[in-house]
Amino acid sequence: MAKRGVIIPNSLCESIQGRYFLGQTNVLSFSDGRNAWGGLFNPIDSQVKLFVNIFTITNISGTDFLAEIWVNSQMPGKGTASNMVMPSNMTLSMIPRPVVELNFAQEIADVPNDGVNPFDRVIPAITTVVAEKDGRFIIPSGGSFAIFLVGQEISCLQARIAFGWWEEKARNMGRSRY
Repeated sequence: MAKRGVIIPNSLCESIQGRYFLGQTNVLSFSDGRNAWGGLFNPIDSQVKLFVNIFTITNISGTDFLAEIWVNSQMPGKGTASNMVMPSNMTLSMIPRPVVELNFAQEIADVPNDGVNPFDRVIPAITTVVAEKDGRFIIPSGGSFAIFLVGQEISCLQARIAFGWWEEKARNMGRSRY
């Protein structure tokens, strides 16, 4: 008899274990050259690694805009914690809570400080852009993965940002030299 195997995606495996989370921001408004952002922030004392699996940016405006992805940056303004975060596995007897925080801000005049902006996306009008990263962005304690929405002088823009991520206990809290 032939042996059979099953391939289980990382995100499903993490969900089964209660370590996969989903969340989104409120609808973000940004206009008159002001900006907005939403991001995942791993607290300095979290003792977990954040694995970014997926993000979506939904443009509910009639105008295209630029979304900048920022890693380990200081985001401008005062962020608000999203109350729309949940574990993907709702069958567990004790519903897990994420350590990582999903925060957002809108109508911000400033831009991110420090960190790295590895890529941008143009978000077309009345569209959702989905980017699946399969956990390739691994963020240590004290780090962040954020999406910065660039406002325009001519338009009132509205958007929503959502994330799927998992958290894993950090075995080695030291940073690699690479």
